[in-house]
Amino acid sequence: MDKSTFEERKVIAGGMHAGLRHDSAHKHVSGSADYIDDIAEPAGTLHAALGLTDRAHAEIVSMDLSEVEAFPGVVCVLTARDMPHVNDISPSHLDDEPVLADGKVEFHGQPAFAVIAETRDIARRAARKAKIVYNDLPHATDILDALESGGALVTKPLTLARGDAEAALETAPRRLKGQMRVGGQEHFYLESHIAFAIPGEDNEVIVWSSTQHPSEVQHMVGHVLGIPSNAVTVQVRRMGGGFGGKETQGNQFAALAAVAAKKLKRPVKFRPDRDEDMTATGKRHDFLVDYDVGFDDDGRILAVNANFAARCGYSSDLSGPVTDRALFHADSSYFYPHVKLTSQPLKTNTVSNTAYRGFGGPQGMIGGERIIEEIAYALGKDPLDIRKLNFYGEKGSGRDITPYHQQVEDNIIHRIVSELEASADYQARRQAVLDFNRKSRVIRKGIALTPVKFGISFTMTAFNQAGALVHVYQDGSIHLNHGGTEMGQGLYTKVAQVLADSFQVDISNVQITATTTAKVPNTSATAASSGSDLNGMAAYDAARQIKERLIAFAAERWQTDPENVSFVPNHVKIGEERVPFSDFIKQAYFARVQLSAAGFYKTPKIHWDRNTGRGTPFYYFAYGASVSEVSIDTLTGEYMVDRVDVLHDVGKSLNPAIDIGQIEGGFVQGMGWLTTEELWWDDKGRLRTHAPSTYKIPLASDRPKIFNVKLAEWAENAEMTIGRSKAVGEPPFMLPISVLEALSMAVASVADYRECPRLDAPATPERVLMAVERLRAGGGLTGLNR
Repeated sequence: MDKSTFEERKVIAGGMHAGLRHDSAHKHVSGSADYIDDIAEPAGTLHAALGLTDRAHAEIVSMDLSEVEAFPGVVCVLTARDMPHVNDISPSHLDDEPVLADGKVEFHGQPAFAVIAETRDIARRAARKAKIVYNDLPHATDILDALESGGALVTKPLTLARGDAEAALETAPRRLKGQMRVGGQEHFYLESHIAFAIPGEDNEVIVWSSTQHPSEVQHMVGHVLGIPSNAVTVQVRRMGGGFGGKETQGNQFAALAAVAAKKLKRPVKFRPDRDEDMTATGKRHDFLVDYDVGFDDDGRILAVNANFAARCGYSSDLSGPVTDRALFHADSSYFYPHVKLTSQPLKTNTVSNTAYRGFGGPQGMIGGERIIEEIAYALGKDPLDIRKLNFYGEKGSGRDITPYHQQVEDNIIHRIVSELEASADYQARRQAVLDFNRKSRVIRKGIALTPVKFGISFTMTAFNQAGALVHVYQDGSIHLNHGGTEMGQGLYTKVAQVLADSFQVDISNVQITATTTAKVPNTSATAASSGSDLNGMAAYDAARQIKERLIAFAAERWQTDPENVSFVPNHVKIGEERVPFSDFIKQAYFARVQLSAAGFYKTPKIHWDRNTGRGTPFYYFAYGASVSEVSIDTLTGEYMVDRVDVLHDVGKSLNPAIDIGQIEGGFVQGMGWLTTEELWWDDKGRLRTHAPSTYKIPLASDRPKIFNVKLAEWAENAEMTIGRSKAVGEPPFMLPISVLEALSMAVASVADYRECPRLDAPATPERVLMAVERLRAGGGLTGLNR
């Protein structure tokens, strides 16, 4: 490509790497974006509600639904016996997740029946008329309860090992053991789950579902109804947030809506309210991390042995891969010469936990960072010095192999941290914090710099594939459809930018359309931060096919070499002649050139053998780092995040505006997980934090007072990703680990930084205050080494 052509490529409105606004941003803020509940309801539409149980673990002795059925306006009541084919929606195919409870209740709030009525209000009121008799059984809702009752697992655990951890621990000059509790998190998407099923002729059904995984919903609806996937069409234009909570959890609502719609031959809409959604759907897994680390007098890690026990809930759902990914990220950014990591996916009498942004990675990473913090306090050093000492080395250094035996080939964490340390003036600010704490009696400050290294790809290799369908119409307008779903993260915009760039047309020429299984089959979930990587490359492949045909047509029509044909802004350049894109496409149509293509992409190089704990599960790593400074009130435990500085690696950004938004949003959401968002069950197994009144997500006032976010503009993906970009959905979520560590430093100051405060997450004001009081009282760390 000559220089003039390169300059021309930059003037189209909205190609790759342009900082465009989200395609629906103006609709989001004006309330004009259409969600499933905004779709005009056909005549005869019915509404559904769940009938929830009120025991944590019990046999159902009897269930009297006569008053429910007799309630005015009720059309039908569904129970497990009404499922046409199977009463199971287990995404792990272990047949352990019933659509409706059948004879046994395994968590408080488990749905046992569904009411179908003329209005949503009638359905909800009628659902409360059920009379259920139970025979209570012992229940375990907490990780410790589950361990004490035998430690039953919902799926097979994983072990990652390299070297001889036990022997190295025994001979290490220094050794410490510890335990950390890491809390779960409610997704709190703005739009709750919703499904709208419209029956078709024969066995056909169309389901509008707020889901990140249309093909999964398609499969589950067909599975429950006993019909093939080709009879089920699942569609979604946008979700009002997902964060992983709509990867599998929408299956139940879609299946029930479809069963009712086919049974009654009328459209059925299922939309739970916030309390029901929070009670009956899964959350982020909380973990109990036990670690044993050996290190030398400089702070260099010699060996790590750690166990990650997780509250998984009553069924497997995605707990296997979630706990696997926790182990994949337990090294954080650090090389462990000898290591043994084990997972313990525990069964509990709580709702089955599920995917959540980071998919277990944040829980693993925070365990790795706690180990660094422990070593720093044991040696009286700045944790940043211990981090730098233990970072992975360059490729071929001998310090570049992960616990799962993948070589880290693209390590840029040293540069990321070094640049942020300088740009955020970390050293001077840390000294200022130390000076402030010597003088202040009530308010104490803390500061921390923490890194992020996050693996990108589905660890189930088969999921790393995507398809796209692209049509170019006679007028030159372009229709785009792909398997990715839009939940506010800007995926649709980015993939449209790929097409606009490929054809060198303005992005306004590309029509974004709703994701549907009728156009692109066998899609993977929009998850694992892979949406742009997979679907962008699939769209690129479709454009490539069409362009090859168009170039061949132009070469023949204008009697020139294909090398003389190029796509320039809104034109096709053939030799020295420029033909407007729309005119060129019309000529191609009359020459009977195929103007449609199905693109496909599969991620190369990756493989994983779970049985041996070896492989290359990740195509590449995304990196980042953050500095957080906080102030705490030692009399109340209240705190403020005073300043945050972030430097993050997104490769060559597809859309810097959207990527910065993702980093900012991910940081605040992760900060909520580590500070204010606490899930709490009472002794009867009831989730008591099931509404905004009791569950506290960050408010606008909780954002850092100073919030500086920069992209590492020099970064470029070494792998052949779309536009040399990197994923941005999940990696930023782990940046606010620096907030937790800054709080920890502020707490430690009351005992002159002599010991690690060992703050559990979330570090609520109550936990901060209790830690302050414990350190002031000289309580130490009972029964554990320092």
